[in-house]
Amino acid sequence: MRGAAVNWVTQKPYRGINTMLLEPGEYATFKQIKDAGGTVKKGQKSQFIVFWKWLEVEDEETGEETKIPYLRFYNVFEINKQCEGLTSKRKVEVFEHDPIEEAEKIWSGFINPPQMSFESGKAFYVPKLDKISIPPLEDYRNPHEYYSTMFHEMVHSTGHISRLKRPGIEEIASFGSETYSKEVLLLLSKR
Repeated sequence: MRGAAVNWVTQKPYRGINTMLLEPGEYATFKQIKDAGGTVKKGQKSQFIVFWKWLEVEDEETGEETKIPYLRFYNVFEINKQCEGLTSKRKVEVFEHDPIEEAEKIWSGFINPPQMSFESGKAFYVPKLDKISIPPLEDYRNPHEYYSTMFHEMVHSTGHISRLKRPGIEEIASFGSETYSKEVLLLLSKR
């Protein structure tokens, strides 16, 4: 998907917790920006990312190889919005698909549907605005992933106060909270 957060230098997508910490874009550390001849715009605030891996070390007492976790954090800047003197390296892939007629009927048959917008990046539902946002069909390599994402967000929207008034939707439930987790588990159990 073209909306993923990637390392500007390597163009590799961020993984793990970093996918939740970063908005879509290309990110680089201050050193990477400086080494490439760019600058960070005055007043810009960095984003925090986490790097970890297993290190193999020799146990001093036994002499045996053992693994220990290695954890570091880095501060990164989005090069297209927060930097000057750098250009995007991103190769945008756009996929052509015909809409799946039966899947489109599900959306068109939704009574009192939420507002829908299509923006590259993350998919989400905003209960306060009763709005779904998903990346456009052309962002998905497989059209079934697009519809799976759309239907997932549609199910969240059924909990809106104007529909089922489900806990976890009608009240504020921050990402990772117990209420939000129950909502997601509810969705997963229906698959």
